[in-house]
Amino acid sequence: MNLFALNVFLALAWAALSEDVTPGTLAAGFVMGFVTLWALRPLFGVPRTYFLRTFFVLRLLVMFLWELLVSSLQVAWDVITPGQGSRPALLEVPLAVQGELGILLLTNLISMTPGTLSVDVSDDRQTLLVHAMFAENPDAIRRQIKTGMERWVMEALGQA
Repeated sequence: MNLFALNVFLALAWAALSEDVTPGTLAAGFVMGFVTLWALRPLFGVPRTYFLRTFFVLRLLVMFLWELLVSSLQVAWDVITPGQGSRPALLEVPLAVQGELGILLLTNLISMTPGTLSVDVSDDRQTLLVHAMFAENPDAIRRQIKTGMERWVMEALGQA
């Protein structure tokens, strides 16, 4: 059986037993089910991929929220302070992420982060064109995307 489906079933069972179907109860049930499945893993010979993938997905979510906060503050500071602090530029970023889902997730996360926008993906799916609001150092922006967002997406999708 799919471990994610089993984990969701355990979360629903927890909510049903507690007679309180709320997002908090479902989340608590999911966590309890996750811990239970992890503890029972040696008994049934369950591979660790589900648990690692769940960790990487949660880390992607947390790191994206951090990037969202930092970039929002940076853009807000540029807007409320006098003068023009931004140096916009179009940058070509070579892609290592594979598949349509990986590219879609990466481009959407970049576009949802204030100060950056995914403009286009090359026909061969090897290059991403990004508009960056603060591109004083284009190589640093490319490195930040490669070692940050792209690496987190690849780990969450099991490509790293």
